[in-house]
Amino acid sequence: MNTVKIALCQMDVIDNKQENISKATSMINEAVSLDSNFIVLPEMFNCPYSNDKFIEYAEEENSSPTLESISKLAKKHQVYILAGSIPEKEDTRIYNTSYLFDRKGEIIAKHRKMHLFDVDVEGGIYFKESDTLTPGNEFNVAQTEFGKIGMGICYDVRFPQLAQINVKKGARILFYPGAFNMTTGPAHWELLFRSRALDNQVFCIGVAPALNEDASYHSYGHSIAVNPWGEVICQLDYKEELKTVDINLDEIKKVRNEIPVLKNKRNDLYEIIEK
Repeated sequence: MNTVKIALCQMDVIDNKQENISKATSMINEAVSLDSNFIVLPEMFNCPYSNDKFIEYAEEENSSPTLESISKLAKKHQVYILAGSIPEKEDTRIYNTSYLFDRKGEIIAKHRKMHLFDVDVEGGIYFKESDTLTPGNEFNVAQTEFGKIGMGICYDVRFPQLAQINVKKGARILFYPGAFNMTTGPAHWELLFRSRALDNQVFCIGVAPALNEDASYHSYGHSIAVNPWGEVICQLDYKEELKTVDINLDEIKKVRNEIPVLKNKRNDLYEIIEK
C-alpha cells in the first residue's frame, strides 16, 4: 500500500492521566471517522512535561493502563497507532518511550528516546531530562503494510545520524513525536523537520501537544508533516486540533530519481555506522 492517511493528534495535555487518556481516545475515534489508517499522538501524551510528573505518571509496560487503552482502540478500529510517548518504568529506571501498535492492537515496535533534552538557553529554556530519565540505546525501524517506518522522539530529530541509520534500514517515513518549547520551537522546529526530510528524501512527521499556558512547560505545538522534497504539506498552530494528511509514498522514488542524493553519496569515503 503506497498511500497513507495520517492523523496528527495535537492534544491538550493536562495534569490528569485519566483525562489525558480520554482525550487521546476521543481524538483517535475522530481520526477513525475521517478514515485515517495511521494515527499519531504527541510526546508524553498522558503526562505533563515535567521531571516530577515523569516519576509520578510512570507506568510499567506490562501493567500500563495507558497502553492497554491504546491497544484496545487499535484493535477495535483496525488502525495503526503510534502512541506518542509515555514515561515507561523498568525496575528503577524511567524512559521516555514511544510505542507502535498494529491493526490487531499488538505492540510491534518501541523506541526509548535516545538523546535526552539537557539544555540551558540563556534567556530562554532550561530543562534537564537526565535528572529523571534514562536514555535508550537502540535504533528502531518497524515493518508495516506501508513499508518501514523509523522512530525517534523530539530531541532525537536534532541528530541526523539517527535519521540516516533509520533510512539506511529502509524507513520511508520518519516519526518524531515531540514537545518543542516556545524558545526552540519558533527557531528550529520546522527547520529540523524539513532538514531531516530533505537530507534523506523521505516523509518526516512530528506531533506535539497543544500549547497549555497553565502548564509549567509551554509546548510550541505546530505538529507538522514534510514531504521528500522538503516541503511542509501540513502544519498546525498552537491550539488543540486534529488534522489528517494524505501521503503517497511513490513521491519518494520520484524525488530520489530526480536528485539521487542517496545514490551519489560517497560511501567509498564516508559512511554512518551503527554500533
